[in-house]
Amino acid sequence: MQRIGSRDNGLIKRARAICRSPRECRKTRETLLDGPHLVAAALAAGVPLKAVLVADEALASDEIGALAARVSGCCHVVADELMKSISPVNTPTGIVALIDIPVPATPSIDGDLLVLDGIQDAGNVGTILRTAAAAGLRQAILTPGCAQAWSPKVMRAAMGAHFVLSIVDQAMPAAVLDGYRGAIAATLPGEGSRSLFDCDLRGDVAWLFGAEGAGLTPALAARADLRIRIPMAPVVESLNVSSAAAICLFEQRRQRWGGA
Repeated sequence: MQRIGSRDNGLIKRARAICRSPRECRKTRETLLDGPHLVAAALAAGVPLKAVLVADEALASDEIGALAARVSGCCHVVADELMKSISPVNTPTGIVALIDIPVPATPSIDGDLLVLDGIQDAGNVGTILRTAAAAGLRQAILTPGCAQAWSPKVMRAAMGAHFVLSIVDQAMPAAVLDGYRGAIAATLPGEGSRSLFDCDLRGDVAWLFGAEGAGLTPALAARADLRIRIPMAPVVESLNVSSAAAICLFEQRRQRWGGA
């Protein structure tokens, strides 16, 4: 393991820039994994780690020490103050790893599909990706205006979902939806909407979820041939988009698999 002691080190500068700017992630096609869980998930998925940075104090942790030993060839020990400057959270976990953002595959017109439209909150985007992976989806499209899919904050919220999902970031889904063979579903109140629990969701579904306040753009909402409402007590007007996504995706899973 090598030691880095200067803030002016090239690797520290790259990590700091990626941590602070989603735009830098897009420019360099690199991102940071923060925390032992994400680093371990990347190793389990066979993702190559370009560099691993571990804080001095964190080496005393059995979990982080074991991870550092596994990747000793690309591992660098840094002072705790340096780790604070490159961590995406206020209380650093003690370990970050630099990886290349994978080249996205073309989404399939078969199988379930997640489409996120203009969702700006990194926590919401990451949570929905994690929920989708847990529900069994394997492909996702994020339109322009969404939080950057591979930013450290989104990856931290997704907790490894990126390694089981095929994600297309900053894309327009029209071409895929034009040829999509399943139902195109969106939670849209008003005339023509059906209760989620009355919908047959056992076939392939492209799920459309819109921005926290504005919802889906009109053009994308018009693509939905299955307009869904989530039955709620009248004292509540609406749900957070990540909560709505979880309810819909796991209702689909329940219909397919029951209690399995």
